[in-house]
Amino acid sequence: MNQPIFLQPVFQERIWGGTKLSDLFGYAIPSDRTGECWAISAHPNGQSVVKEGPYQGMTLGELWTSHPELFRSASPVFPLLIKLLDASDDLSVQVHPDDAYAGEHEQGELGKTECWYIVDAEPGASIIFGHEAASKEELARMIEGGQWDALLTKIPVKPGDFFYVPSGTIHALGRGIVVLETQQSSDTTYRVYDYDRRDKDGNLRELHLAKAIDVTTVPQAYEPAAFETRTRDGLNVTSFVSNSFFTVEKWDVSGSAQLAAHERYTLVSVIAGRGTLRAEGSEYALRIGDHLILPAGFGPYELDGELVLITSHE
Repeated sequence: MNQPIFLQPVFQERIWGGTKLSDLFGYAIPSDRTGECWAISAHPNGQSVVKEGPYQGMTLGELWTSHPELFRSASPVFPLLIKLLDASDDLSVQVHPDDAYAGEHEQGELGKTECWYIVDAEPGASIIFGHEAASKEELARMIEGGQWDALLTKIPVKPGDFFYVPSGTIHALGRGIVVLETQQSSDTTYRVYDYDRRDKDGNLRELHLAKAIDVTTVPQAYEPAAFETRTRDGLNVTSFVSNSFFTVEKWDVSGSAQLAAHERYTLVSVIAGRGTLRAEGSEYALRIGDHLILPAGFGPYELDGELVLITSHE
């Protein structure tokens, strides 16, 4: 039978990281500067490992290659990357390339379109999303002149907000925010501004201004989005985004919800609560901080408990 595939995340220390991945999710983090949990990842810079079951100990990349029947995907590489980010300080202002630009300039790496679900945010927290330049020339002039307050668009955020961040978008998480990020499986970032911070060796961190200006979309105004929620017994499903990169939803489970089989594999992250997944006579405990894959063809199944899940698929 198909079983859910539970994964062991990989943690990344960052200059802007903190301890909230431990405080909120109970993870054993490597330090008090832990910025990223790569929760479902087959990227070479940090691969998740299967926790238990018949594939225990395999990396997600190995599983993708050796058991394509679990995924039924046409992609040559595992295309998505699910992260939790703890922005205990402001992240650098950055922008990501699309597939074509990354393929040409970054040794065939995928581009990076991403999206954020705000799990936690301190009062007054904000993000940078978009810019005020009307042309590439004005963008370059404002960047080179350090006109950050005039250039960058700030948006206040609260828990439960969602932002779609396509490639070419200038963006940054502000301090005091924890997000679940769904993105293309890419680690390519062009840093535009880093508040003149220095690394542990006292050096200014590298900027990538020429590439950043190349790939930034102009103009780029922030437009709030409205989301549709579907309700049935025990389950509210909020659809955030569905495009050629990913489909992302939030599932609020309260009580018992019956779900049909999935044609394609589905990535699941438990961001609140606890409960049980039941399928084919077996039970699997779910709790905050769990990340799993429901293989292609998995189900029908039942979710029971009080749970908030962020799910995604190609």
